[in-house]
Amino acid sequence: MIKVMVVDDHSIVREGVRILLEQFPDLTVVAEADNGRKALELVADAAPHVVLMDLSMPGMNGIDATQRLSAGYPEVRVLILSMHKDKRFVSQAFRAGARGYLLKECASAELVQAVRRVAAGEMYVCHGIIGVVMEDYVTRLPESLMQPEIPLTPREREVLQLIAEGSNAKNVAYLLNINVKTVDTHRQQIMKKLKMRSVAELTKYAIREGLISMES
Repeated sequence: MIKVMVVDDHSIVREGVRILLEQFPDLTVVAEADNGRKALELVADAAPHVVLMDLSMPGMNGIDATQRLSAGYPEVRVLILSMHKDKRFVSQAFRAGARGYLLKECASAELVQAVRRVAAGEMYVCHGIIGVVMEDYVTRLPESLMQPEIPLTPREREVLQLIAEGSNAKNVAYLLNINVKTVDTHRQQIMKKLKMRSVAELTKYAIREGLISMES
């Protein structure tokens, strides 16, 4: 039995994936989460073999969640399920430790196949982005995509995402279980590294880097 966790901020997507997967006797959905932070809270108890991970989610995006899952739970395999086909997102996902990348526009049969193959220890790339992956391989990726443009720490990325989503310092402190002064220090350091002076500039950067979506 392959145990799957579904992580997506849209309940209708999670429900649809659950219904699809549980038509097959070798697949079962053991947990659902609406953002990366919740997924990290559930993963130890749920013990999934595969995590189907969206990229653009509030609170904690799929890239950062994938990186933390890969580091803390190497036995869990992350399969990205996203609408994004831009090579920046694909590259970031695999650098973070994803074992596969699937577009939401793919056929249901391909989703089932991808889950099984990733669970078996294989890498999987859906047909819709094979061209993107091959282009990156042939060109060996520009240096700007091989390395993060700005060396933000994981905590700074968390703070940046929450600020860009509209949280004030007090709310960020509560969500991350740190004090407000520490939040302000992180914000100042982020602005210094990014050479930005306003929340509006930080928000544009967060959208461009895939930390948040335009919907946020």
